Amino acid sequence: MKLTKTLMATTALSAAASMAGADGHMASNMTLVSWGGAYQASQDNAYVKPYLEMNPGVTAVWDESSAEAVAKLRAMNEAGNITWDVVDVVASDAIRLCDEGLAMEIDHDEMLAPGDDGSTASDDFGELIVSDCFIPQIVYSTTVGYRTDLVGDTPPTDICAIFDTDTYPGQRSLEKRPIGNLEWALLCDGVAKEDIYDVLETDEGQAQAFAKLDTVKDSVVWWSAGADTPQLLADGEVIMGSTYNGRLFSLIEEQDQPVAMLWDAQVFDLDGWIIPAGLSPERQARALDFVRFATDTQRLADQSKYISYGPARMSSAPLVGQHADLGIDMAQHMPTDPANATNTFLYNYEWWADYRDDLDAKFQAWLAQ
Repeated sequence: MKLTKTLMATTALSAAASMAGADGHMASNMTLVSWGGAYQASQDNAYVKPYLEMNPGVTAVWDESSAEAVAKLRAMNEAGNITWDVVDVVASDAIRLCDEGLAMEIDHDEMLAPGDDGSTASDDFGELIVSDCFIPQIVYSTTVGYRTDLVGDTPPTDICAIFDTDTYPGQRSLEKRPIGNLEWALLCDGVAKEDIYDVLETDEGQAQAFAKLDTVKDSVVWWSAGADTPQLLADGEVIMGSTYNGRLFSLIEEQDQPVAMLWDAQVFDLDGWIIPAGLSPERQARALDFVRFATDTQRLADQSKYISYGPARMSSAPLVGQHADLGIDMAQHMPTDPANATNTFLYNYEWWADYRDDLDAKFQAWLAQ
């Protein structure tokens, strides 16, 4: 089945490319879907504007509905009216959309640009291709920030500082969900990284993770919004806490707070594109032409001028330069920078798709105890 779908996707690309080459018959407008804010602005600056400049007569409009992408694409499919051309989604949503046949399967090496270093696209993106429909774009992470003025003379160097209340007494903040916290708990209870999900799918493994979290439960402020931990750190209400690396970048570099980043065991998450299934050949041709450009080595490196999320291609890392406005070197702030990525953790999205409902319920019950 997968081979058949891949051949169909490749055939569709060949037909679209042939059509475009013969008479320029690609759609002249696109609706791009993203999240709004600084992230969408980074996309617009890094590759939408350059793409439109290279393609006179082509227009693009933004729809800021990525948070509702799955529900809206289901509804569009049901109505037989797909109004979106390229959609930015997190990796877990890409998996769901692909499994439901709502996203087009991608032959990454055929449809996307090779790396500037000569690598194939699949080698360049590597393990970040978590779905046959997913075109990786950026890597962000949930990591830990700590107050440099509150940790004494021995600042933390590994994730297990979260659980070390003897060396680092005080409140810490953690996200109010099981994802990430259970993995960190098992890592800091001696489970090897490669065994985390095998252990966590057992009742004994889950009990072990919750028991480890019990050791700090009374010292945790639970957060739900990405802005919570930065505010808690700025106010000195917590000594350390988890949040998204881009939020910590802003706190450290833009607000000049006495905070530093703890990159150890940062939990990678991914954002990227999907192309909805069921587009006309003309719209599909334009969408493929755009994502090939927008996800090449240089374009993904260019995005890092505007936001501290790492380009998904390995070949882009050496090209990361300075922030467009702050004028600071961005490489050291990227989750994918080799100095920060010596010990990373990538969600097992398929595993969480199977266990999320059950562990959400167990986590809430544990919080209520």
